[in-house]
Parts: sequence; C-alpha cells; structure tokens
Amino acid sequence: MIHQLVSIKGLELVAKVRAFCMELPEVEEKVDGFGHITFRVKDKPFVMMGEKDGQPSTAIKTNLTTQEFLLQQEGTPYHKTPYIGQHGWVSIPDTDKVPWKEIEDLIMEGYARTAPKKLLSQLQATRK
Repeated sequence: MIHQLVSIKGLELVAKVRAFCMELPEVEEKVDGFGHITFRVKDKPFVMMGEKDGQPSTAIKTNLTTQEFLLQQEGTPYHKTPYIGQHGWVSIPDTDKVPWKEIEDLIMEGYARTAPKKLLSQLQATRK
C-alpha cells in the first residue's frame, strides 16, 4: 500500500514534479482519499505520487501504446500501476533510474491525454 510522501527523497521529488506541473495551464494539486499527492486538470488526475517504506513512487497517465513500450524495455524501471494500469497508467518506483527529461515527457503526455483541447491549444501557443 502506497501512503503519503514523508521522506526527504519523496518531498524533494514532489517539489520537482510540482514545479513542472504547475507551469501547465489550470493544473491543481490535491491530496486524494488515499493520501496520494495528485496533479489534476479539470479535476482529472494525470500524475499521482505516494510512498512505501521511504521509497517515493510516481504514477503517470500514458496511452496504452506508450505503457506497453515502457513495460517491454529490458530491465525497465517502469511498472503497470496497480488498480488503474489497464487505463494506461505507469508507475516509476525509483525515479533515480529514469532521466528527468523522460519523466517530463511522460508528464506532458499525461497532461495532453487529460486536458481539454482548449487548454492544449493554449499550451502550444505559449510554447512556440
């Protein structure tokens, strides 16, 4: 069972993810009923974070093709997220094993899969 982030490593990771997510249009941070920190757009989560035995874990919404690609890599640091993996969610139990740029790209994909088209075009306009 994954619980709230309390370790120094977990708090540092959530600060890094927060800094990235909060740059995206209309993102809100909420703690869900399980104590996970979630980043949402229009109240739909695209990143969820928790911790087990002092090890932070990050789950990101991807599409099923991306999920399958990530899970099939040899020695992959990714896992299918319990309970919601069938919807394309991948978990990264140890983010030290994944380049930060790759995590940012996955967060962007999660946001793009979750946000309304209006917000995506707003985002693309500001990134040109």
